[in-house]
Amino acid sequence: MPRYTEEQITRANETDLVSFLRVRGEKLKKSGKEYRWMKHDSLTVDHNEWYRFSGSKGGHPIDFLMEFYNMSFPEAVKTLINESPGEDKQEVKKMEQEDAGSHESCPIPLEKAKLQLPKAYENNDRVREYLIKERKISEKIIDQMLAEGKIYEDAVKHNVIFIGCDPKGTVRYAGIRGTKEKYRGDAPGSEKLYGFSHTGTDDTLFVFEAPIDLLSFLSTTGDGWETHHYISLGGVSEKALMQYLADYKNIRKIYLCLDNDTAGNAACEKLAEKIPDDKMVMRLRPAKKDWNECLTAGIDRKDMAEKIPLKKKQVQEENPIPVIKMSDVEEKVVQWLWYPFIPFGKVTLIQGNPGKGKTWLAMALCAYCTAGRELPNALPIEPFNVFYQTAEDGVGDTIKPRLAKCGADMTRVRFINEEEKQLSMTDERIEKAIRQNNVRLMIMDPIQAYLGANVDMNRANEIRPLFRNLSNIAERTGCAIVLIGHLNKASGVQSDYRTLGSVDIAAAVRSILFVEKVEKEKSQDIRVVYQQKDSLAKKENPVAFSLSDEGLIWMGEYDISIDDLLAGNTGTKKETKLEKAKKLILELLGKRKMMCLEELEAELQAYEISARTGRDARKDLEDQLIYGWYQSRKTISLKKDS
Repeated sequence: MPRYTEEQITRANETDLVSFLRVRGEKLKKSGKEYRWMKHDSLTVDHNEWYRFSGSKGGHPIDFLMEFYNMSFPEAVKTLINESPGEDKQEVKKMEQEDAGSHESCPIPLEKAKLQLPKAYENNDRVREYLIKERKISEKIIDQMLAEGKIYEDAVKHNVIFIGCDPKGTVRYAGIRGTKEKYRGDAPGSEKLYGFSHTGTDDTLFVFEAPIDLLSFLSTTGDGWETHHYISLGGVSEKALMQYLADYKNIRKIYLCLDNDTAGNAACEKLAEKIPDDKMVMRLRPAKKDWNECLTAGIDRKDMAEKIPLKKKQVQEENPIPVIKMSDVEEKVVQWLWYPFIPFGKVTLIQGNPGKGKTWLAMALCAYCTAGRELPNALPIEPFNVFYQTAEDGVGDTIKPRLAKCGADMTRVRFINEEEKQLSMTDERIEKAIRQNNVRLMIMDPIQAYLGANVDMNRANEIRPLFRNLSNIAERTGCAIVLIGHLNKASGVQSDYRTLGSVDIAAAVRSILFVEKVEKEKSQDIRVVYQQKDSLAKKENPVAFSLSDEGLIWMGEYDISIDDLLAGNTGTKKETKLEKAKKLILELLGKRKMMCLEELEAELQAYEISARTGRDARKDLEDQLIYGWYQSRKTISLKKDS
C-alpha cells in the first residue's frame, strides 16, 4: 500500500471540488456563494469543502471521493494529487466567472490550522467610508461595532474584517470584504461554525447571509435592537445557525432574513426543516434582493420586508410585552386635598387606637370638601362630592350627627348602598360610582371591613393585589382614597410596625397619619394628627384638635414626637400662623400708628404669612382696627381705645 506524506495529503485536500466535478462533467448549480451537485441536490460544495444536509455530514476532497466514488484513502489521495485538468482549467475559470460575475473567492485551508487574522491598520477610515458612505449603514452602528472589536480595517488591502467569536469570546472566524474591489472570503483557519454575530438577552434570533446585510438591517431598527440575537452565516449553509442554537438554548423565535433570490428562498425552506419544532420560524423576505439594497434604496421600514410563516407546526408568535419608555411618560404635578397630608389620586391611611379621634378627623375632611369648613393650613376649594363608607358606626345615629356638627353639606356626602352586596376593595362598583358621582374623596372605615371574604390581612400575597387595585382606581379617577385602620396592640415597638396586618399595607399607601389622644394632658382634651409617612412632600408639624359638644375644634400645630404621642405623653402647643399673624399686626401698628395696607401685607409675607392668613387675622381683629385712605392708598391703624 503506497504511503503519502503529510504534504501530499494536505495538497490533496486543497483541491477545489467545484473544478474537480466540472472537469468530470458533473452538473452543478450556483446557490448563493456555494454550488449544489445536481446528482445529490441536498449536497453543497464550497471550494474545498462539502456538506450533505440530508445526512448532516461533510468534509474535504479526500472524504468526498471515499464517500461518493467508493475510493480507498490511498486511491483518493492519488486521484487528487495526479488530477490535472490541463486545458480545461480555462473553461472552469470562465464558468466560475459567469456564475459569480466579478465576485472573487478566497479558498479556505482545510486542515484545522490556527486562525490567521489579517493585521489591523492604524485606523479604520477606509472601512468607515466604505460602510457608511457607500453602503449607507448607520454611523452609530458602525462605530459601536468598531469599539467592540467586531470589525476592523486590515493593514494590507484595507478590506473590512468581520470577526466571529464563540460563546467564551474566543475569535474563531474572520470574514473579509473588499472595500476597493468586489472581493469576499474568509481568513485562513476560519471556522464556519462561528459567524459574525451579536449576542442579545432575549429569545429572538435574526439570521442573515452576510455581515453587511446584518448591519443594514440594524440600521433600520432604531433603539432597542441590542436585546435580540443576530448572526451571519457567511452564505446559506446551516452550520453556523445550528451551532448558535446549540450554544444559546434560550432561543425560541427565529427570523430567517436571507437574500430574496432563488438560493436564499430555497435555503430558508431547508433551514426551517432543520430547526427543532419547538421553535417559531418566520421568513423575513426583503423587498429587494438583499437588505443593503433595501437600505440604499431608501425603502421605508414598514415596506422593507414580507413576513412569512415557514414551519407547518407553527408555534404561535408571542404577543409583545407592553413596554413604555420613560421618555414617553408625561410628568404630573401632585394635586393636594390637604397639603402635605392627603394627596388627590393616591391612597392615604389614617390609623390610631379606638376612640382617639380617627372618625372625627374623617368628618372634618368631609366638611372641608363639601362646605369649605376649616382645615389647618388648607387652601380654599370649590365644594365637591365625597363617599363615606362605614361598617362600624350607625349612619343615622352616629355618622350623620357628627357630620352635622362638623358643618358638612349632607347633599354632597354619599355612600354606595351595601344592603344587597357588601363592598370590597376589588369591587368594580367603586370606580364606576366615583365617576358617576364626580367624587374626589372616598373614605373607607375600617380597612378590615373592605378586604373581602377569606382575605387574611397578615398575608402579603393576599394584601398586595387589593391595594394595587385601589391605587390604580385612585390614579385613574384622581380621587383621594382614605382608609381608616386600627393599630395593633404591640407595645414597645417602632411606630412603623404598629399598623394592623401586613407591613405591605403601610408600603402600599403614599401617606400615613396617626391620630392619638394626649392622655397625660389633664387640663384639656387634645387629639394630635401626626404624619408618619409622606412619599410625595416634605413633612409638616403635627396638628391638634379637641372635641366638645359643638364638635371638632382645631387648635393649631403641636410639637410632639410619634413615640411620645403613642405613649400618651404631653407635648407643646405651637403658635399657629393665624395667631402669629394677629400678634405681628398688633406689634407693627403699635409702633407705626398707621400703615398702608399693601405695606402691612408685605411685612406679613416677609414672615412667611400668606395673604389669606393675613386677611383671616385682620377679620379676627376687626374690633380693634380702623381703615382709611391717604393719598389714594388704603390705610390701616389701631383704634384709640385698643
